[in-house]
Amino acid sequence: MKKRESNHNFFRTVLGDLPADQMGFTYSHEHIIIDDSYPTAVNPQFLLNDVEKISKELKDFHAQGGRTVVDTMPANCGRNVLLLAEVSRRSNVQIIVPTGLHLEMYYPKNHWRYELTEDQLTDLFIQDITVGIDQFDYAGPIVKRTKHRAGLIKLATGDHPFSPHQEKIFRAVVNAHLETGAPILTHTNFGKLALEQAQLFTKLGADLNHVVISHVDRNLDVSYHCKVLDTGVKVEYDSAFRWKKPPNHTYELLKELLPKYPQQITLGMDMAKNTYWQSYGGTPGLNFLLENIPSFLKKYALEKYLKNIFIDNPKELFQFI
Repeated sequence: MKKRESNHNFFRTVLGDLPADQMGFTYSHEHIIIDDSYPTAVNPQFLLNDVEKISKELKDFHAQGGRTVVDTMPANCGRNVLLLAEVSRRSNVQIIVPTGLHLEMYYPKNHWRYELTEDQLTDLFIQDITVGIDQFDYAGPIVKRTKHRAGLIKLATGDHPFSPHQEKIFRAVVNAHLETGAPILTHTNFGKLALEQAQLFTKLGADLNHVVISHVDRNLDVSYHCKVLDTGVKVEYDSAFRWKKPPNHTYELLKELLPKYPQQITLGMDMAKNTYWQSYGGTPGLNFLLENIPSFLKKYALEKYLKNIFIDNPKELFQFI
């Protein structure tokens, strides 16, 4: 499958396409809506579907300068595109919505993901990107596509070497990426297999300038991060608020790696539990990075990289190729 030619510098939000220059200050890995679904039945803390509460926190984010968030709940595991559109309208925060698939653990063992072929999965992802996301998020028995289109493709791997099923997902994701120009975001478990992900994307012909591997800061080996970044992919760190005791390993990685790889590092919060949201009575809240990263960077004379992390790198990464 040949990569399509495009000269359009745009990113795709749940409410439509915008020039890449309008992306602004961006969090690169969030969970804005997680509706009633298989994951929330297993863990009720994942439930995030109160439009009033979520809109309030997004309004606070916008008031502090935040402009774009990347939602990362893909097909049929809690994604609700109508609720995402509503909180975007209410808050004026631009939301990028994914297609693709999450870890196997977030789906029942008889899920359709295991039955569909590579071509069928490719077509499903492409339809999400080019036509619109199903109102019922493929929960059946019918598909009713909305006007809201996906601006991102997600996949996920766990602790073990890639299974044949996961390799099928990789191929379908890269097929859709090359056909539509949509960027790719991945999940890793504590940074495991990040290098193997990057190597497989290279083998499959993905544009690594538009691929980001998430949660890598849970791996504390700086040399490993260098190996991953040397492939050309971007990485997303989201554990700055998770370290309970000093040192803050995310900050340590930023101190070491930002000067070497200023164009490849992005940040997010990954607040997939309602206990992280201030509007739900939790902590630290969505504004944690806005409130803490600038002072951290200034303390270590790294403030010139603030724009890279939150504006320039997401802008390059999340625009369509």
